[in-house]
Amino acid sequence: MKIISGILILITAVLSIKHGWDGFHIDANPEQAKMAAELGIGRSVILFMSVVGIAVGIAVLFPQTYYIACMVNAVTIVLIMGLSLKSGNYKTALIEIPFLMIPLLIIYLGHPFKK
Repeated sequence: MKIISGILILITAVLSIKHGWDGFHIDANPEQAKMAAELGIGRSVILFMSVVGIAVGIAVLFPQTYYIACMVNAVTIVLIMGLSLKSGNYKTALIEIPFLMIPLLIIYLGHPFKK
């Protein structure tokens, strides 16, 4: 179980940092800018969420902060799902369900280096 937990933690860290980094360069990706506009997310919120994403990606690696990082990650995903449902984009909300399960599964499995 520790191997599975470690792999999921690494996946979460990489995805969080990647999505956070991509948020700083949203002007370079017109699809992301269009999706953010559909969800009603402004530039300042995107930058804030990018900083949070990078912080979650780093914090999830450490046993002392992984629980709160997973909770913040799950809340962020639920927020995206809620905004998607509000804008009528059901496909995006459904796509986010497996990504919501990852932080919850990591919480259940525990950090592999926790004593």
